[in-house]
Amino acid sequence: MVAKSSVGRRRRAVRLAGLGAGGAALLSLLAGCGGTGDIGDRFGHFGWPGEGITPQAHRMYDVWIGSAIAALIVGVFVWGLIFWCIIRYRKRGDELPAQTRFNMPLEILYTVVPFLIIAVLFYYTAVVQTYVDQRTPNPDVTVEVVAFKWNWEFRYMDAKGADGQPVSTVGASDYIPVLVLPTGKRIRFYQTSRDVIHSFWVPELLFKRDVFPGSIRNEFEVSIDREGAYIGRCAELCGAYHSMMNFELRVVTADKYERFLATKANGSTTPDALTAIGEEPLATTTSPFPTKRESDKLSAGAPG
Repeated sequence: MVAKSSVGRRRRAVRLAGLGAGGAALLSLLAGCGGTGDIGDRFGHFGWPGEGITPQAHRMYDVWIGSAIAALIVGVFVWGLIFWCIIRYRKRGDELPAQTRFNMPLEILYTVVPFLIIAVLFYYTAVVQTYVDQRTPNPDVTVEVVAFKWNWEFRYMDAKGADGQPVSTVGASDYIPVLVLPTGKRIRFYQTSRDVIHSFWVPELLFKRDVFPGSIRNEFEVSIDREGAYIGRCAELCGAYHSMMNFELRVVTADKYERFLATKANGSTTPDALTAIGEEPLATTTSPFPTKRESDKLSAGAPG
């Protein structure tokens, strides 16, 4: 009777483990399919900084929330087994419980199920990564991002000034550059650096790319679906004033964007062009930091 009872208990444990681990794999499948925004909102996005302002960001957000849900399910299942074992097999006397050397069904279970979970998460990660890195043959907007110590230049490749060169916005110690972009358009970024490695980062894009010096030109594309002003930063330690290397992303309607480019092409400054389309002329998400950049240049004998 004792042997039959212990065998029955082992079988029930195996069935319980199979149901729990199978449920975790199934939930990871469902979570990766999207529709998890409400769950993420309810639990503070599980550490992810919001849903973002681009379709690419939304897809990455769904993968993150799905992964977090799958991890929680596995965690709860493991914690449940731990506490069940603590309570069920707590010491009741000096007699040792029956000792077993192995349990083949259970070992197969906890080998196969983690592999299935990892395979599902890898699949959705690969699909979303391919989507994020996808580039179209003819983007609607093309912008060149030029990073330098310690500021930014944004060149609008689709609009030429009187000199035949693309119109641009250049930051300075006392001026935060504003990058103006439209909603609902496919935007391609070309990135290059004049000195060291920098990193182009707008937190609301949920995405950043390193900016390399030399002939390496990093490229990526996004489509922005929400108007507003968003702070941008350098996310790669690049020297003394790295923390002050900010810019602003100003997202406007497509009509306002076209008027902005036309005003810039006629020779207006970026603040004047922003005023002409009814936008704030200067950055609203950040302001210039008080630095010693000019005095450092003068003391080092460098031109101002």
